[in-house]
Amino acid sequence: MERPPRRYLLYASLSYAYAILRPLQEEIRRRGDEAAWFLEPSCPDMLLLDERRISTLRDAIRWNPIAIFAPGNHIPDFLPGVKVAVFHGYPMKKRIEKIDDHFTIRGWFDIYCTQGPSSTPYFRMLEKRHGFFKVYETGWTKADSFFSNSYHVERSSDRPVILYSPTFTKGISSAWDLLPTIKRLAATRQWDWIITFHPKLDDQQLIDDYQRMADKMPNVEFARLNKGLETFLRSDVMLCDSSSITVEYMMLGKPVVTYRNTHPGPHLIDVRNADDIGQAIETALTRPPELMKEIDRYTSHHEAHRDGHNSSRVLDAVDDFIARHAGHLRHKPLNLIRRLKLRLKLRYYHL
Repeated sequence: MERPPRRYLLYASLSYAYAILRPLQEEIRRRGDEAAWFLEPSCPDMLLLDERRISTLRDAIRWNPIAIFAPGNHIPDFLPGVKVAVFHGYPMKKRIEKIDDHFTIRGWFDIYCTQGPSSTPYFRMLEKRHGFFKVYETGWTKADSFFSNSYHVERSSDRPVILYSPTFTKGISSAWDLLPTIKRLAATRQWDWIITFHPKLDDQQLIDDYQRMADKMPNVEFARLNKGLETFLRSDVMLCDSSSITVEYMMLGKPVVTYRNTHPGPHLIDVRNADDIGQAIETALTRPPELMKEIDRYTSHHEAHRDGHNSSRVLDAVDDFIARHAGHLRHKPLNLIRRLKLRLKLRYYHL
């Protein structure tokens, strides 16, 4: 006798969630199960016609998912289902003096699906310390599309294309410092530019400044949101700072130039002076063999699984958790203040 389809909820709080959760949705559908989306107010509506929408919290409760997947740092704990953290990037230690926020335990999740050697050992230690969640090394769901041969993007020009994607973190983002440099390089070098911002980089004056530059220069494209793999495939070199997006880009075997990276290494061409960026990009375009070797080593440390089956391992982890651990772990912390803030944030969706 066939089992009824299992139901899963995909929880999106920012636009980056789509590229992370859609490979998971594809695997859910491949197994004959059902996925639905719940979008927070902060998440732009980019759902496709064939994607199911859950509009209210009451409907989410009625949907009764066996698991809820969130790339962000929080998840409504009052909804049914196993709460699964699938992350929105790799641990990068943006701030030298602090443990990366990637490892902050806020008491929301039952499962953390880690990506590889850069994340699993530390989360295993946290699992032993806290006792109210389990850790499964599955690989990152977003990476499934990186190792698929089904994605192709046409290039409109033979000119080198430079992708600039700064982080949002105050004091670390290069977006303010590098605007004059990018203007100069766009005017003097035979390169095309794609400029995208992190969803949390929302300084309207800065956005307007970059948009004006793009409007005036035919070789500069400013896109408010990065479309992930599609954007990456259109470019040859990334210019960045200390964002975890650099790992994603390098997984495609493409070099990255960084400006004042907080943890530089041989996998990057890092510069401290904005005047050196042009020459650094010239070097990156030649793809030096030693640099490419270091890129492969570094990205393998972050993403250990490159078979395109990370989403499948995440769903298997949910099954294992339900079968072996649900109801046998310590109770999660009360989280009274965090719960109150989240309920206030989502109060509209009680309708």
